[in-house]
This record gives sequence, structure tokens and C-alpha cells, in this order.
Amino acid sequence: MNKIKNITKMQLFLPIFSMILVMCINVIYDIANGNAALNFFYITIKNGVLFGRLIDVLNRGSEVAILAIGMTLVVSSSAGTDISVGSVMSLYGGMCCMVLAGYGVTNVSEYKQPLIVGILAGLLLACVCGLFNGFLIAYMNIQPMVATLILWSAGRAIGLLLCNSNIVYVRVESFQKIGGYVGFLPTPILVAAICVAVASIVLRFTALGTYIQSVGINKKASRISGFNSAVIILLTYVICGLFAGLAGMVATSRIYSADTNNIGLNMEMDAILAVALGGNSLGGGKFNLAGSIIGAYTIQAITTTLYALGVSSAQAPVFKAIVVIMIVVIQSAPFKDFLKKFTAKKSTKEVAA
Repeated sequence: MNKIKNITKMQLFLPIFSMILVMCINVIYDIANGNAALNFFYITIKNGVLFGRLIDVLNRGSEVAILAIGMTLVVSSSAGTDISVGSVMSLYGGMCCMVLAGYGVTNVSEYKQPLIVGILAGLLLACVCGLFNGFLIAYMNIQPMVATLILWSAGRAIGLLLCNSNIVYVRVESFQKIGGYVGFLPTPILVAAICVAVASIVLRFTALGTYIQSVGINKKASRISGFNSAVIILLTYVICGLFAGLAGMVATSRIYSADTNNIGLNMEMDAILAVALGGNSLGGGKFNLAGSIIGAYTIQAITTTLYALGVSSAQAPVFKAIVVIMIVVIQSAPFKDFLKKFTAKKSTKEVAA
């Protein structure tokens, strides 16, 4: 009994349990439809590239995984969420494609500027967006959701201005490759793996992770200890903007165009859910990046499963919202107190018996 309690108290228990649960649902669904029990895990090479439902989950979930890195840091440092990340993704697409194609041009087959210039311009704009959000939150003491609501509502409109109210197509092979394949491996999986590896190394081998968690646990105490809380919060929002830009890079290249109305649409919800599902408290403080990454791919697995069960893309957010409610309730103090009292009463009865 004590071993089970210790396992359930582990921070990674919730994301791993959720992932296993989703996989079990897929196994049951395949068996019910007369398919092989492990059809969900079947991977093969088709037309020279990796193919399978698991590969599709890893590929399509890469953007959420990249967003989850930045979202984890801002939630930890400011006890708030950045709801503008989807709009920042679209802003990256608008800036990058506008630079590569030229203002007012809607369809190109060759670059007007080198690809690296377009990518850097988009990432720079994404960082500026993060700087704007961070300044309002760290120095103006505006609630994170209210501060990021500005770009959430205005970001896509700015993107339309950058693209002259058009969808800009960049039909160049090197541009499409970022959202396509490198050899047999989907490039988005590789980009996500690099982002996770770099973030993990930085957080593990520098003091940044400790600073972020200290500020999130107690901002005043951190300031007394010598930490510049405002700078740390500002930095996390800039990092969040950078990762939103990288996710936008993948999304834009996947459709080889700057569709600012649809790139990153509702992705902020998936990123927040990934952080919560990863066992991280939305109230800030300690975080576990591995949990957020597992949570991100679990979200995509849930989405893929819902589509397989016949749920439309318009209805899927309803089920995701239910999952968010369940996670928030499980993490709430009253629910934890209830569980402690319940287990205490059960132990008392066992002793009495």
C-alpha cells in the first residue's frame, strides 16, 4: 500500500498514467474494430518515410511540445499562462513569409531574401512579443492572462497587416523541408527533439531553473535573497516567445504559407493543458519539463484518438476542456485534503478491524 502511495505521489505519475490510459483506449478500439491489438504502435516505412499512428502523434504533437517548453517556464515563474502563443506563431509566419516573398507578393517560387534571414526575422518578432508580454507582467504588475490577452486578440490582425491581408505562399523546397522530412524522419520531430534537448541542458547545467522556481514559489523572498524577480519573469516570457516562434516555424513550413488566421489557432489551450497534464502546478513554483513534454504528446494522442472515434475537430475542444477541469480539480488543495482525510479514515478502520 505504501509503495502505491509513493508511486502516485511522483510528479510524473499523472502524465505517464494519462499516456498509458490513452494507449489502452486505442488498443481496445482496434480490437473492437477487428484490427491487431498493437496496431497503434505499428511503424513501417512507406514511400521512403516513417509511417504509423505513433509517428503521426509524434509529428503532429511537435508544435505543442515546443510550445509546452516556454509555457512551463512562464507558469512556474509568474503563476500565470501566456494565452498569446498561438497568435505569436501566426505572427512568425506572417513576418517570415513576408520577408522571403516581399511585401504585397502572395506566391513565390524563389526567395527574395535568404531563408535564414526570414527565419531570424520571424524569431526576432516572436521574442519582441515575449518581451512586450514580460514587461507588462514583470514591471507593470498586470495579471498574465490580461497582459497576454492583448497579443492574443491583436496578433493575428498584425499578421494580416504584414501579409497585406493575403495568404502568402512560399513554394520553395528548402522552406517546405522544415515541416516535411529529413530522409525518412519527419523534420518537426527532429526540431522538437533539439528544442527539448537544448532547454533541458540549459535548465540542468545552469542556475536558470533554480531562479525561475524560486521566483515562482515566493517572489518577495527571492528578491530579498538577491534575485531580480522582474528580470527573471521577463526572461521567461521572452523564452516563451522564442519557442512560440519555433513552433510557428514548423507550422508555417508544414503548409508552406502564412495563413495568419489559422496558424496556431487554439494552440494555447493545448500548451496550457500539456503543462497541467505534466503534473505541474498552474499556481507556479516547481516544474518538471519532462512531464510537460509527455503531456504535450498525450494531448496529441487524445486528439488523434478522438478523431478515430468519430469526434469532429469542432467538438474535440469540448473534451479537452473536460480534461482540463479534471486536472485542475485533482491539483486543487480541497481535493488533496479530501483524499488525505479519506485515506486516513480508511487506515483507521483497517487498524480497528
